Amino acid sequence: QLQVVESGGGAVQPGGSLRLSCEASGFTLEFYSLVWFHQAPGKEREGVSCISSKDGSTYFTKSVEGRFTISRDNAKNTVYLQMNNLKVEDSGVYYCAPTHCTQPVEEIRNFGSWGPGTQVSVSS
Repeated sequence: QLQVVESGGGAVQPGGSLRLSCEASGFTLEFYSLVWFHQAPGKEREGVSCISSKDGSTYFTKSVEGRFTISRDNAKNTVYLQMNNLKVEDSGVYYCAPTHCTQPVEEIRNFGSWGPGTQVSVSS
């Protein structure tokens, strides 16, 4: 079973930064594409960024492009989401999942299991 655990969330002010981690267990994350999802309060879970296992291509929604970056550390079996210049609308729970990385990112769906997620709160 493909299991992931998200961490790194917290409370920051607008303009702040956070780095989220997605650590995999039971499988080698390097061989899978990985998608980060965001679920804002009262809204559906939606893809915001992904990294492809084929060629390392990365994709972002327009709302986060230029502010977020996604990267891998294969030695740690972990994928990161670096979030800079955070906005209030970035608040919510972030999840990661090893699923197909395609565009548009916001239309990606995960039909597998979910990790516990990590909470991000951006407020002044």
